[in-house]
Amino acid sequence: MKEPKYKRILLKLSGESLSTDGEVIDPTILGQYAAEIKKVHDLGVEVAIVIGGGNIFRGASAAKAGIDRVQGDYMGMLATVINGMAVQASLEKQGLYTRMMTAIKVEAVCEPFIRRRAMRHLEKGRIVIFGAGTGNPYFTTDSTASLRAIEIEADVVLKGTRVDGVYSADPEKDPTATRYTNLSFTEAISKGLKIMDTTAFTLCQENNVPIIVFDMNKEGNLAALVSGEDVGMLDGLTIDYYGMQTPISGAASITTPDARTIAIKPFEKGIFAEIEKSIRNSSLGLNPMNDGELIRLSIPPLTEERRRDLVKRVKQEIEVAKINIRNARQDGNNSIKKLKGDGVSEDAIKEAEDKIQKKTDAYITRIDQVFNEKEKDIMSV
Repeated sequence: MKEPKYKRILLKLSGESLSTDGEVIDPTILGQYAAEIKKVHDLGVEVAIVIGGGNIFRGASAAKAGIDRVQGDYMGMLATVINGMAVQASLEKQGLYTRMMTAIKVEAVCEPFIRRRAMRHLEKGRIVIFGAGTGNPYFTTDSTASLRAIEIEADVVLKGTRVDGVYSADPEKDPTATRYTNLSFTEAISKGLKIMDTTAFTLCQENNVPIIVFDMNKEGNLAALVSGEDVGMLDGLTIDYYGMQTPISGAASITTPDARTIAIKPFEKGIFAEIEKSIRNSSLGLNPMNDGELIRLSIPPLTEERRRDLVKRVKQEIEVAKINIRNARQDGNNSIKKLKGDGVSEDAIKEAEDKIQKKTDAYITRIDQVFNEKEKDIMSV
């Protein structure tokens, strides 16, 4: 891994990212996020976190329940405190030191937000979690993330989502959506891209704090991003570079001249063939064109055949996910069976195995639902 590009980051997570159909706060997701954050912390990066509360309560939707908007927003702030405490507990299980700071006083469980104290915590290597938004109604946690990033002098705001960057439309709903490699704040606002709200954009724009959107659910993405790597379409493709397997983004500059073209300019001409080989051997289905200066990848239009190929790729990923879930079930059952000799009753072991099976079935069902939804999206013209 490269030396970190950023010394201090503000990581913005949505509350919805912590939830699944069966859990408001899924401990598995919490554990995954904590492990990813630990990787970044171990690189020597100072980490601050802002998390939303939409999995529990969203103030903007309060009116539907007959609740005053201001009161609803305060309820939403308390939901962010609950999520923040969950993240804090999960990080501490990883052996990390943390501090939870809130904009409204909840002194029994966390500190009040004081800028200088927050910065001191970061300098001492503690991960700081900011809860309760800005402490004011009508402000989102996106705005909170931008504000806190400016206050603690963070180098960048990293917004963790379920997709690998900023697109012209929601890529989970529109298969023709194109990814932007670089985008100014003015362009994002004028194009109406729903990355963060306008207040958050404006705060970062006026204070020269960049915003990077990335897929938080992909293992290693956060650490790679903090190290300066592109974590987009070509992420995961490596080449033999001076005897080491190196990501393409570490051996070439990657740009997107237009919505359907990716241009790769290797740092050295001797690695053209390696890059072409890596792309051809991948499952991307792209044919690299080499003109001696650049390798160009043309993104083909989504014909019916192309759509069916994409569905096959999704199905392959789904099957891998199911295998991983079943392997986790087997590991869990094996751990439980080892307790037989420690005085644990047969009934208790059977109950634990049943719980593991129910959890396994729930995740398999959810995966099938995701696949069915994604298949419909891809095949819709």
